[in-house]
Amino acid sequence: MIFLSHNIIGMKRKLEILDNVLSQKVCCFTGYRPQKCPWGFNEEDKICLMVKIKTKTEIENAIKNGYDTFLCGMSIGFDMICAEIVLELKKKYKFIKLIGAIPCKNQDSKWNNCYKKRYKKLIQQLDGIRCIYDRYKSGCMQERNRFMINNSSLCIALFDGKVGGTKQTIEYAKSLKKQIKFIKI
Repeated sequence: MIFLSHNIIGMKRKLEILDNVLSQKVCCFTGYRPQKCPWGFNEEDKICLMVKIKTKTEIENAIKNGYDTFLCGMSIGFDMICAEIVLELKKKYKFIKLIGAIPCKNQDSKWNNCYKKRYKKLIQQLDGIRCIYDRYKSGCMQERNRFMINNSSLCIALFDGKVGGTKQTIEYAKSLKKQIKFIKI
């Protein structure tokens, strides 16, 4: 079972339980941080705007195919974009849930103030949080990624072959025969 709690980062919400049986209709995300994206930190770039449209289409297709829970790693870059899209779609599809799968409570400690503010705003809108560790430790990001893949049947990925955590996550998903929808850059 996945236990979800909002007690992280000062929030007080009741404990929720997401049964692993539901993983058949759970979708997760993997993708690049801004440094690896062609648009860098400029999300108003036309390439980023096209990626956002393609991602929204894939998320909406997943919803139409019965997916109602989305796991998001909540990192800067593609993760935050996906979280914002799911939250936007919650206005239309009120039954969907967004769960933050964060590697550690202090994930945002080295981010600039703009990203910290964006992160905290997103965290407050989540339906639940699964925190892997209290503090950062080596390997926690990879463990978070494996957690998301283990507890979902679909992965929406922003990937064009670059070496790193996204590639490792996709290889892990493939080894478990998970369905992957690629967003092309």
